[in-house]
Amino acid sequence: MTASRPADTGLFRDPDFRRLWTADAVSQAGTAVTLLALPLVALGTLHADAFQAGLLVAFEYLGFLLLGLPAGALVDRTSGHRVMIAGDLGRAALLGSVPVAAWLDVLSLTQLYAVAFGLSVCTVFFDVAAQSRLPRLVAPDRLVEANVRIEAGRTLTQAAGPGAGGALVGVLTAPVALVLDAVSYLASAALLARIRRPDAVPGAGVAEGAVRGAARDLGADIAEGLRFVLGDRLLRALTLGSALSNLFGTMGAAMLLVLLAGELGLSPFLCGLVFTAEAAGGFLGSLLTTRITRRLGRGPAMCAAVVTSGVLWLAAVPCFQADWRLALAVALQGLGWTAFMTFKITSVSLRQELCPEPMLGRMTATFRFVVWGVMPVGALAGGVLGQHLGARPALWIGALGELAAVLPLLLSPLRRLRELPRSVPSAGERPACRSPQG
Repeated sequence: MTASRPADTGLFRDPDFRRLWTADAVSQAGTAVTLLALPLVALGTLHADAFQAGLLVAFEYLGFLLLGLPAGALVDRTSGHRVMIAGDLGRAALLGSVPVAAWLDVLSLTQLYAVAFGLSVCTVFFDVAAQSRLPRLVAPDRLVEANVRIEAGRTLTQAAGPGAGGALVGVLTAPVALVLDAVSYLASAALLARIRRPDAVPGAGVAEGAVRGAARDLGADIAEGLRFVLGDRLLRALTLGSALSNLFGTMGAAMLLVLLAGELGLSPFLCGLVFTAEAAGGFLGSLLTTRITRRLGRGPAMCAAVVTSGVLWLAAVPCFQADWRLALAVALQGLGWTAFMTFKITSVSLRQELCPEPMLGRMTATFRFVVWGVMPVGALAGGVLGQHLGARPALWIGALGELAAVLPLLLSPLRRLRELPRSVPSAGERPACRSPQG
């Protein structure tokens, strides 16, 4: 049951929300190191080419494509709290295996691919459970505020992470730097274990019976999640727009380090500054999101965010050079993320507000299946393009494609949605064949 709190009580006065926020921030700080370290292990230590680097990124998201749908149904049947802790512990073990293999001189690209895929599986379950857990920790009228604080914490820790990660990789080598990420996941699990508010299984009467084989099968749950996500025009458009953004964004992101560290020969520290700028821009954007959506309305703000960020990222591509133009590219990249955060945060809050509690896991998993499931495809496409055309042409194609992400939004009622209606129908009040998505 969603907790309600006095209107004048700050979210950080709630110890359970504070622990959730801190656990997420600690985990994200370590992940910012891996953002650099894992590809640099492949590019530097194992001398991967552009296609192999793209394949590594594909494995980092493959879990969402293969397991995204059943993950949501399973999370809806169990405790999301325990799933999050298990996800943290699994990621710590996987990352810890890389420096051990490097010390034993047995590290290979095959192991990196396996670790990347294992991380994606753990992240599938962790992220689905986390987005399902948050609405049960805060009151409905504070979801936007809670998501803003979560995203602000992530981007704040990530802002320092890549730069620090680049320095650590330069001093300690990339495999050793991954030890810090493993430790961060252990710390996150310890903090999550201290959350005291009960995490009752949503729709316990149905879900527990299903777990025992007395009610519904997994396929029925997955099918219901798909209908729930794709049945509403507003949120179907949001899903398609997010999927296009991720498809082309991953195409470019997979080749960014290949361009920076490979073709331009930049140091790990300078590579890290690019990602630091992205996180710093995202942090600034998270602080501006509420003000922007109040002024423009939710739908217009999301449309403007996608167009503005796409134009800025497109402008950054020719500026990635091994001279003074790199500073301009870094600034444009960061400003692009400042704009994009309005779309990211507003879309998460909109999905959570429109979703009845018993469907939270399946809603999140179905959305992630579509939106994150295209990312391995984008990474592979980026690797193929990078191998045959070069990393920079792949970045051009990715940046141009991201502009197309606004089309599903403009062709739907989202373009004029200013605010969500005060009363949102519950799952039982919706037609069985169509419901809002996640």
